[in-house]
Amino acid sequence: MLDYVVVGAGSAGCALAARLSEDSGADVLLLEAGPKDTKREIAVPAAFSKLFRSDLDWSYDTEPQPELAGRSIYWPRGRVLGGSSSLNAMMAIPGHAADYDAWGDGWSWNDVAPSYAQVADALAVEELRDPNPLTLTFLDAAREAGLAASQLTPTDLEGVRLTPVTQRRGRRRSAADAYLRPALGRPNLELRTNAHVTRVVFEGTRAAGVEVDGEIVRAREVVLCGGTVNSPQLLLLSGVGPRPELERHGIPVVHDAPGVGANLQDHLAGGILVESLRPTSLYTAEKPLQLLRWLVLRRGMLTSNVAEAAAFVRSRPELRAPDLELLFAPVLFEDAGLTPPRGHGFTVGVVALQPLSTGVIRLRSADPSEPPVIDPRYLSHPADLEVLVHGIELARRIVSMPAFAGAAGGELEPGDTPVDESIRERAHTLYHPVGTCRIGDVVDAELRVRGVDGLRVVDASVLPRVPRGHTHLPTLMVAERAAAFLRGDASRQSELVDAAV
Repeated sequence: MLDYVVVGAGSAGCALAARLSEDSGADVLLLEAGPKDTKREIAVPAAFSKLFRSDLDWSYDTEPQPELAGRSIYWPRGRVLGGSSSLNAMMAIPGHAADYDAWGDGWSWNDVAPSYAQVADALAVEELRDPNPLTLTFLDAAREAGLAASQLTPTDLEGVRLTPVTQRRGRRRSAADAYLRPALGRPNLELRTNAHVTRVVFEGTRAAGVEVDGEIVRAREVVLCGGTVNSPQLLLLSGVGPRPELERHGIPVVHDAPGVGANLQDHLAGGILVESLRPTSLYTAEKPLQLLRWLVLRRGMLTSNVAEAAAFVRSRPELRAPDLELLFAPVLFEDAGLTPPRGHGFTVGVVALQPLSTGVIRLRSADPSEPPVIDPRYLSHPADLEVLVHGIELARRIVSMPAFAGAAGGELEPGDTPVDESIRERAHTLYHPVGTCRIGDVVDAELRVRGVDGLRVVDASVLPRVPRGHTHLPTLMVAERAAAFLRGDASRQSELVDAAV
């Protein structure tokens, strides 16, 4: 029997499996539903949107959103080694210290800071190698508009800065690169790709293993690292979730857990699109010269993470911490990156950092191959729209600053469209869903699933509240802490056995 089976080789799974395998006496199996991360577009930072709707993407769509003009919102999620860290925008911004202080006992900023130090050592976060001239203009304009310089760290978040990125010398550095590859030579760590887990196998209320492609794999501890969509889906398919839903789909109830799939939160992004009077935007990033520069020197436009600068501000001065993010992209980022830019231009995205709207993940059927129902209920709380409107007004003010004279042409979106209407018609996810297996409800402070034994969830789904930042680094932090919890448990069990003998 294995010691650990880890389900999902995304940000959390790669980090957790690598850390657990540092104990040479522990046998670890890491299972990933998707293939290996061999596509060149993964390595090329600016190419991440080309992976959207590909065979490396779970390619989810939400339910139609009443407050977003009835649109279904596309949710890319990585179905590949490295998970979403293989197709994200590489932004290394973990949020504000106050985020963690609100998570509960054992998860304050002081508790998690040492794990963030471990993450920083593994990732080697770097500066952008070739920031676009338009991005530098945005930084100048933001300072003219009164925004201070920032480090974009949990203790120095408010203000504006070039985006720190999870790259190494102009190449993406995913969780698979940073954590897993250095560990794969260990004889006690096995990786299986193209391995779709369909349920957790229980003996009574104890997790005894998982079913993967019809095979039962047994383990002392099962750890779900499938993410905010797939982990609750797998719990529900396995009989852990709200009793009425399980019974509706004919799934035997192992444990009635109403919180599974609830508390879904995400960052919604609106913004403005502006014509550029200078032909320096990423519109020309796919020219042969840029590809050659990247291949030979790891320089040029293809090193861009697209969202090259970020500003964190308070929409109201009395707030304790920022509730609004502005993202600058030196390209027209349209249709969530699915549509090529129409010409030279730039985007100032606006993000409500602490949304009050919450949604749910539910089963569509008991068939593991069917995607679940994803209903984030965007803008169901009116305060979220107010923050986004404030953000667009600020974005317009920054673009009106003297620094943009001669660089900014006409506003393409919203243009003459009322701001609230534009948000409803064009806003999209910033790819930060969290909360569906939250700490204190579905899992305890050490990430054990309440009501059953031998099962934990370790990924962004355990975050009780979406952070004022981006979710890749917080997810890695959770994995670092989970490894310590699991190894601590193993040590305690060994001491008990020794004492009994």
